[in-house]
Amino acid sequence: MDVLANLMLGFSTAATPENLLYCLLGTVLGTAVGVLPGLGPSTTIALLLPFTFTLGPTPSLIMLAGIYYGAQYGGSTTAILLNLPGEPSSAVTALDGYQMARQGRAGHALAIAATSSFAAGTLATFVIVLFAPVLSSVALEFGPAEYFSLVVLGLIFSVALAHGSAVRALAMVVFGLLLSLVGNDVTSGEPRFTFGRLELADGINFVTLSVGFFGIAEILRNLETEGTAGIVTRTIGRLLPSRADLRACVAPIARGTAIGSLLGILPGGGALLSSFASYTLEKKLSDTPGRFGQGAIEGVAGPEAANNAGAQTSFIPMLTLGLPANAVMAMMVGAMVIQGIVPGPNVMTERPALFWGLIASMWIGNLMLLVLNLPLVGVWARLMTIPYTWLFPAILTFSAIGIYSLNGNVFDLYALCVSGVLGYVLLRLGCEPAPFLLGFVLGPMLEEHMRRAMLLSFGNPAVFVTRPISAGLLLLALLALLAMAFPAIAKKRNKVFVE
Repeated sequence: MDVLANLMLGFSTAATPENLLYCLLGTVLGTAVGVLPGLGPSTTIALLLPFTFTLGPTPSLIMLAGIYYGAQYGGSTTAILLNLPGEPSSAVTALDGYQMARQGRAGHALAIAATSSFAAGTLATFVIVLFAPVLSSVALEFGPAEYFSLVVLGLIFSVALAHGSAVRALAMVVFGLLLSLVGNDVTSGEPRFTFGRLELADGINFVTLSVGFFGIAEILRNLETEGTAGIVTRTIGRLLPSRADLRACVAPIARGTAIGSLLGILPGGGALLSSFASYTLEKKLSDTPGRFGQGAIEGVAGPEAANNAGAQTSFIPMLTLGLPANAVMAMMVGAMVIQGIVPGPNVMTERPALFWGLIASMWIGNLMLLVLNLPLVGVWARLMTIPYTWLFPAILTFSAIGIYSLNGNVFDLYALCVSGVLGYVLLRLGCEPAPFLLGFVLGPMLEEHMRRAMLLSFGNPAVFVTRPISAGLLLLALLALLAMAFPAIAKKRNKVFVE
C-alpha cells in the first residue's frame, strides 16, 4: 500500500501542467543533444544549471533528468542512420543498427530501439520505486564514519570503472578533492587556498567549473575535427517491426534491462558499461553469433534497453544516499544544493512530493519519448546537417550569459575561461573529467563526515575500522584498489575498455 500511495503522490506531482511542460522540454532537449555529437547531457546540464535558479526544485530536477535519459534515446538515432553515435553508450547500437539501415531496415531498427528504451525505462522506474525506500531506510542508520567510508568506496569505484588509465583517473579524483578545499574552513572560518581573493571565500563555483570542463573543453576538442558522416535516411522504410523481430527481442530486452539496472547503480559509466555488457552477452548466447555486426536486431534491442535502464537506476544512489554515480548525477546533486536541498536519505521524508514526483516523471518522460521520437526521426536526422561552426558560438554565448547571471561578477567569467582551457588540456592528456567532478562534489562531504567521526571518537581514527559497516565498506574499497593493481586484472580491464 505504501508503494501505491507513493506512486499516486508522485504522479499527482509530476502531472501538474508546469511539471509536464518541463518534462517535455527536458526530453525533447535531451533527444536533440543526444542526436548532436559533442552536445551530450553532461554539457547541456552544465550549461543549464545557472538557469535553474529561477525554477522551483521539482520542475528543474524533472527537466534535468529528462535531458539525461532523453539523450540515451537520441544517441541511437544517429548511431543507426549515420553510424555515428550521438552518445558514447549508443556506440554498440551502431554496430548492427547501421547495418540494418544499409539493408533498408532502418525503420525496424529505430522502432526496436525506441521500444526497448521505453520498456527498460518503465521497468527501471519500478526498480527505483522498490529499492529506493529500502536504501533510504538503511542510510538513516549510517553515522559519520559509515558515510565517510561510503564516499571513499564510491570514489574508488569511479576510478575502477573509468576509461583509460586507472592512475590518471585516481589523479583526477585527487585533483577534484584538492580543489574542493578552496574557501573558508567550515569549522574555524579561516580562509584556505583563496590567495586573498574574496570571490573564492565560498569556494570555487561548482556551476562555473562544470560548464568549463564539460562545455568549453568539449567545444575546443570538437573544433579539432571537421565534417559530418553520410546520412542513411532514404531507406528508413516502415517503422512497425514484424512479429518475428518482436519475439527475438523480448529476451534481449529483459536481459539488457537487468544488466543496466544493476550496473547503473555503480559509480562510473553505468549506461556505457551496461550497453557493452549486454551486447557481449547477447552475442555469447546466440546460436549464430556471426550475425552480430551484420544487422542482428538483438544487437540493437539489448544494448538500448541496457543503456536506458542504466541511466535511470543511476538516480538511486543520488536520491537515497546523496552519492552521485556519474558526472551527470554530480550535476544533479549540484542542482539540488542550488535549490537549498541537502541530498541524502532525508529527501524522501522531508520532501516526498519532490522525491516521488521525480521518479514518476521518469515514466511519463519515457512515454513522451516513445510518442515523439519515431514521428520526428526525420527532424532529428536533419539536425546532423547543422555545421558545428554555427553551433559553438551560440553555445559559448549561452554559457557566458548563464555564468555571469549567477552573481553578476566578471571574476566568474575569468574562472570559466581558465577551467575550460584546463579541462581541454586534461582531455588532451587522456584524463577523464568525470572522476574529477565526482571528487570535487564529494570532497566537502568526505571532509565533513571525517571531521564529525573524529570529533565523536575524541580523535581516535580507529572508529573507521571498529564499526562493522564502515569497516566493510573500506575493505571493499581496498579490494577494488588491489584488484586494479594486479597485472592480469589491469590488463583485462584495459582490454575491455579498448573493445
